[in-house]
Amino acid sequence: MSDHESNTNAAKPSTCGYSIYKWQAIRTSLNEQSLLERCKKGDKQAFEIIVKKYMKRAYFSALALTHSQDNALDLSQEAFVRAYRSMKNFNPEMKFFTWYYRILKNLFLNLKRNTSKIKNFTSEGYEALELIEEPSADVRELVEANDLHNILWKNINQLEDSQREIIILKDFQDYSYKEISELLEIPVGTVMSRLFNARKNLKERMCECIPLRERNI
Repeated sequence: MSDHESNTNAAKPSTCGYSIYKWQAIRTSLNEQSLLERCKKGDKQAFEIIVKKYMKRAYFSALALTHSQDNALDLSQEAFVRAYRSMKNFNPEMKFFTWYYRILKNLFLNLKRNTSKIKNFTSEGYEALELIEEPSADVRELVEANDLHNILWKNINQLEDSQREIIILKDFQDYSYKEISELLEIPVGTVMSRLFNARKNLKERMCECIPLRERNI
């Protein structure tokens, strides 16, 4: 190959108008679609791959709902079981995790109605959520000091369910507004206003708690 040909090839960053990263995203999407089609036919190995891909995301989503590591693990696993049993009804045009999250949340609501064993957030709950990288600046500013962690989670736990859920999804799991809109089946505008109010309420609660704590030091 001549130097001219080599330089010409090197200068082509994309194929048919797509960058290499775009093609990688397309291949990943196609691979998942193929796996989900196999799942719809009852392929357990294909579903195991899907579970491994989403199990961490599922666990933390369940933790945001239940406030308990044990309950979150049980809930996320049971939701996967129910998802597998319902795969024949899965719409391939839908994102798997959006569909799974609805199963997870419905399961949680049933659990909440039928039991009083759902625990509150504890320091263990914080330690688990700490594994999620880069919480947003709005909340990060409130938890820079380690001794504020328990105060933070106590106040998160006191928020309304809908506000607590959206704080966790956006500020700790870093979902986009569009993704939250799909997960919760609400308009993007509602996501933004609910998040604004949730952050405002959380900050007000934190501001009330922190001065009292400082006076006791």
